Amino acid sequence: MSDAIPTIAEAAQQIAVKQLSPVELTRACLARIHALDGELSSFLLVTEERALADARAAERAIVAGEPKGPLHGIPIGLKDIVDTKGIPTTCGSKLLQDNIPHTDAACAEKLAAAGTVLLGKLTTHEFADGGPSFDLPAPPARNPWNTGHFTAGSSSGTGAAVAAGLILGGIGTDTGGSIRGPAALCGIAGIKPTYGLVSRAGVAPAAYSLDHIGPMAWTAEDCALMLQALAGHDARDPASSTRPVPNYTALLGRGIKGLKIGVIHHFHEVDHKVSEGTQRGITAALATFRDLGAELREVQLSPLQDWAACGSLISISERAAAYEEWSRTRLGDFSERMRSRLMLGAFVSGVDYVQAVRRRRELRAELQAAMAGLDVVLTATQPWEAAKIDKVPKWDLFEKPGFMMPFNVAGYPAISVCAGFGAGGLPVAIQLAGKPFQEPTLFRVADAFEKATPFRGQRPALTSAS
Repeated sequence: MSDAIPTIAEAAQQIAVKQLSPVELTRACLARIHALDGELSSFLLVTEERALADARAAERAIVAGEPKGPLHGIPIGLKDIVDTKGIPTTCGSKLLQDNIPHTDAACAEKLAAAGTVLLGKLTTHEFADGGPSFDLPAPPARNPWNTGHFTAGSSSGTGAAVAAGLILGGIGTDTGGSIRGPAALCGIAGIKPTYGLVSRAGVAPAAYSLDHIGPMAWTAEDCALMLQALAGHDARDPASSTRPVPNYTALLGRGIKGLKIGVIHHFHEVDHKVSEGTQRGITAALATFRDLGAELREVQLSPLQDWAACGSLISISERAAAYEEWSRTRLGDFSERMRSRLMLGAFVSGVDYVQAVRRRRELRAELQAAMAGLDVVLTATQPWEAAKIDKVPKWDLFEKPGFMMPFNVAGYPAISVCAGFGAGGLPVAIQLAGKPFQEPTLFRVADAFEKATPFRGQRPALTSAS
């Protein structure tokens, strides 16, 4: 294969016509991991033997005329809070260093059934919370656009590995932005699907009423291909949707003329003013959407601070509940950041939690009404370009309201796509959110934007910073 890193869609097409070997593709990814991941720390564990076995099995089946679909033979990675049968799943924590699950998580199971090639387990913030931490068994992942900078989290390894071309796609989880945040800072695509669309069975919990699982890849089209394999009802997850799974690529390439895009200007211009580079990316994106024939409309919602306060209070309370026993018996084994957040959550009163849940119903109804005549809404994903990795404040999630939490609070699907480059050549992004279970429309808009802009043609050069 050439030195160019293919997208999932490109690789699938080449594999289908026997122009690309899954084994060759896997070996190329493994070579990149060995060459580059010493700088990135995106992998906690590389499963080289498993990967080559998966690739050989895929190649045999495809040669025999038994292809499973577009993910057959595609190298991927799994965030290390996703259970993998016979393979360590540590959640990035001292508490689970010896944990080897007996079964696969539902998402791991589905991707394996689709014929993917598992390259390994990807770095995560401890139990998907509170990073970057430097007091864990493994170092935090670093941003491939500049390794002195942060990836965001908690799907940090997935963001870094996809951007650097170590994998073609990977699994992230998102409780308040943990898919979309790393997607934005690492310059890739990442979607938080509608709540309940992808089973969470076998994935370590963060906050059960906010947790989502979704794909991260170089393009929105690739995310759509992955979501096709991941979506569907699972009785093991009590929140799992029973809706039929649509074709997530059906609307790609149809253009967006006449679609209505609501812009939540006050989120990123008033409530939490974004960096100049981020604002330039948003402004240029709006011009692109106009040129493509979309109609732009102003959307006014409750202040971003209301959404963030509601979501963060629910999140810290449910996290404290999820890890209550270990907090009582092994608190000192958590990282300092995780320990502080668990202790904070333990002090939330039942009254405050119930009031936050009540407020969530109001906010969700407000978003539903605002989107009644719209196809998607748009705002920022991250407020600024990636910070230096050693300058991320301990309470970063609470200092300023985040743009991603509103869509966890509402449970609506939201995707981050690259919208250019800002200070220091670091990526900036836009966030698009759709109506519940309308992922095909969300992919349609995101894909049209990516194909109308040049940003998918530039990969990180992997530079180090002082």
